[in-house]
Amino acid sequence: MTLIAFEQALAFLAAAILITLSPGPDNLMVLGMGASRGRAAGVAFGLGCATGCLTHTLLAALGVSALIAASPVAFTALKVAGGAYLIYLGVMALRSRGAAQSGALLPEASLARLFARGLVANAINPKVALFFLAFLPQFVSAGAGAPGWQIAQLGVLFTLQAALLFSLLGLAAGRVGAWLARTPAAARWLDRVAGTIFAALGLRLIVCR
Repeated sequence: MTLIAFEQALAFLAAAILITLSPGPDNLMVLGMGASRGRAAGVAFGLGCATGCLTHTLLAALGVSALIAASPVAFTALKVAGGAYLIYLGVMALRSRGAAQSGALLPEASLARLFARGLVANAINPKVALFFLAFLPQFVSAGAGAPGWQIAQLGVLFTLQAALLFSLLGLAAGRVGAWLARTPAAARWLDRVAGTIFAALGLRLIVCR
């Protein structure tokens, strides 16, 4: 099996970067996590979100996403599960007593756990799965053959650029959070803002079609 052409990869990366940089749920979640819990937490969560793209890549390559899209019951179940998980993360942040304490921006959860939360939040979002199913095939070269292998390579490229951009976003948000969180009150409000973002995104995923 051969690698995708350079021109094919370049055109795909240009589109992928624009999509990743556009305002969306993943960006908001990484910003909220980084601002409320520090740079390391923002980067860990962002890397988890990016890694979750590999799940959607596999589903798109195997055609499973098409089966999910064809089943209203399966799609609705995934939407409710994904929305409920985001709401759970939001409630946990709202109940926090201020993780971003002055002088010590250590997250309550371990970085590995924050990575896992980001991964799950992205992996169980059916709208992301449908996006991959619609987006990746547009850059498949019909003459090159092995479309599933091409989709897999494109998905890995998307994941790598998303990991870089989300990491930079988490770092930037962490710097802003460190500047704001110089008092316990500010730290608590940062957690409340992050929690509100997660809960609102969860409700939006459940309610919107």
